[in-house]
Amino acid sequence: MNAATFSERVEQSMATELDRLGSQQSLVALTDATLDAETVLRAAAQSERLASETFGEWADSEDDAEASDAFAALARQESDHFDRVVAELDDFEPTDETDSMHEHLRGLDATVERAAGLVGRSLVADRTQLQVVNFFVNDADERRADLFRGLRADTQDGVETGVELLAGRCDADDDWERARETAEETIRVAYDAYAETLTGMGLDPKPIC
Repeated sequence: MNAATFSERVEQSMATELDRLGSQQSLVALTDATLDAETVLRAAAQSERLASETFGEWADSEDDAEASDAFAALARQESDHFDRVVAELDDFEPTDETDSMHEHLRGLDATVERAAGLVGRSLVADRTQLQVVNFFVNDADERRADLFRGLRADTQDGVETGVELLAGRCDADDDWERARETAEETIRVAYDAYAETLTGMGLDPKPIC
């Protein structure tokens, strides 16, 4: 495994989980089945806030200067995403609650694991944001669909950022394997929370249509 194949390998091994996280039911789980524009926007804003805080914590505690700069840039980007989503709402007060994926990410303290966690988180968020785009397309709100297309493009770039950081720090196969396990675990944590939420609502998390 190397930088050229890392994200592909992760996507292949976690294909089922990522497909389900990218299904229409992802918004059902995020909004507790309240599928209206305001609730979708509030859920999206909360997700952007959590990401900004996670990357900001990484930047502040990271000894690797290059990685710290990369995480700080991501924190600023996610903060900008948050502001752009909140601008679509009349008012928004973020909660102090986090989710299991970000709790997992904030527990990572080594640069390789953080870079791999970034890849995993970006792959998860890419799927979720696609469903937000689709929601607004179906709602005939092309302006908001375009907003989230832009946010999604930035999120997809996070995969490349994470892989680039790994490329400079994974010197042996064991390093790449450790990174793969971390990226996969990040996706698994997100999927388990998704599945638990849907199951608690009496819904089957398995359908991916």
